[in-house]
Amino acid sequence: MATVTLTADNFDDVAQSDGIVLVDFWAAWCGPCRRFAPVFEKAAEKHSDIVFGKVDTEDQPELSERFGISSIPTLMAIRDGVIVFAEPGALPDAVLENVIEQVRGLDMEDVRRRLKS
Repeated sequence: MATVTLTADNFDDVAQSDGIVLVDFWAAWCGPCRRFAPVFEKAAEKHSDIVFGKVDTEDQPELSERFGISSIPTLMAIRDGVIVFAEPGALPDAVLENVIEQVRGLDMEDVRRRLKS
């Protein structure tokens, strides 16, 4: 599956959907972002059941500000509308795959229960 360009106009619709959404906050001038891009694209092709979205922080500064993105690339994982992971840094293939498997394995009822307490 190809990646989806996320903007202030479509971010909430995509992020609030059921399932997993991985978001790459990036910028064209960022060397680590350019190195992470093929890793992200490869994972998008491999995991067709996951939405892979990209936020260009130069084009969408309001989204960066909204989520407190201060370093790029930053990977955010959202499952069933809940942000379950957000961390800066260009991840290697194996680490990204590990994040995906951990997000898949989450007990979302437990996550929601913990958020309420």
